[in-house]
Amino acid sequence: MSKTFSILGKNLKANTAADLQPYLSELEGMDDVEEVHFGANSLGVEACQAIAEVLKGKKNLKVVDLADIFTGRLISEIPQALSALCDALSQSTSLVELDLSDNAFGGRCADAMVPFLENNTHFSIFKLNNNGLGPIGGSIIAKALIKNGEKCQKEGKELNLRVLVCGRNRLENGSSSDWKEAFSLHKGLREVKMPQNGIRMEGIKNLSEGLSHCKELEVLDLQDNTATKVGTRAIVQHLSSWKNLRQLNLSDCLLGKSGGIGLMTSLSNGTNPSLEVLKLQYNELDKTAVEILSVAITQHLKGLRELELNGNRFAEDDECVEGLKKALESWGNEDALDELDDMEEPESGEEEEASEEDEAESEEEEEEKEEKSKEEVDGTAKLPAVTDKQTDDLADMLAGAHVEAK
Repeated sequence: MSKTFSILGKNLKANTAADLQPYLSELEGMDDVEEVHFGANSLGVEACQAIAEVLKGKKNLKVVDLADIFTGRLISEIPQALSALCDALSQSTSLVELDLSDNAFGGRCADAMVPFLENNTHFSIFKLNNNGLGPIGGSIIAKALIKNGEKCQKEGKELNLRVLVCGRNRLENGSSSDWKEAFSLHKGLREVKMPQNGIRMEGIKNLSEGLSHCKELEVLDLQDNTATKVGTRAIVQHLSSWKNLRQLNLSDCLLGKSGGIGLMTSLSNGTNPSLEVLKLQYNELDKTAVEILSVAITQHLKGLRELELNGNRFAEDDECVEGLKKALESWGNEDALDELDDMEEPESGEEEEASEEDEAESEEEEEEKEEKSKEEVDGTAKLPAVTDKQTDDLADMLAGAHVEAK
């Protein structure tokens, strides 16, 4: 007997249990079912309650796909329907993956997921992509995961969360401090994808600091957020924490010239030798960053099989590109580089950062000064911390050294 049940893509509009009866009867008869797929259908409250009752009895259930199940439904219907489905899975000890992507929850529906997220300590993959959560909804989800982590710690259990997908949710900066705490608890995370969330530099800094506790991280996708200098610096400072990193996607994150140099310098120091995919499109990177990347590839990145640099500020026919191609070819990865068909013109005399970023950086420096004064008062200060300016200066110095060496 098949262990997978699916009505995926049948475009059903089911309001009641009767509307789903033939399918529910089939599911009820599958004692060993491991996967269920309900996506691309429109399910009402009563239909979801009927599904929930069946799911409660499935002891071998591993994958529950509930993506795109509320198309055409009123926002007033969704919380009750979602609660029924999530509550049915709260006590499941076999569940591995729950996918709730592509449902227009908004922040108003986030509470319906909280009991499941707080109490089920067995699932390891949670996908919540394109749900319109907003900052408030994002905080609700992150805080529920914090409770989950605290519950595991209190009960002496291993924290099982390994994959988190929460992109296209308008999270912005408002929920980033809660995500930081959630990540610091769920240290076993291996894959985190949070693209297209409108997260800015301070938010990126929070996420990076939280993820620095996740030493087994393999995939990090922050595409189409805004890092600028403050956020990029935080990522660079914590790159060495992720020695198993295989995929890094920072495309459309406005890393800037100095950010690109800092990132490539860190990679050239061998912090991430397992890197296979590096996506850095449309980031205002210049030829210096590319030259340093070539060194990093030659010395450390033998497994880099996919490299995206389109839309940056160096010419397609520049010598730096030839050097990059040779570095890739030396490891048999000559096809790794994407097409450079939409490059920006290199600019001279360009200001490093916008005034908004400078203001944020000044605020950050003031906070560091206050923290240092506090440490001096309470006697906790030991050795003076390396300042961010020193970190940037060191990156630039190392970058220059690499270029001169060539």
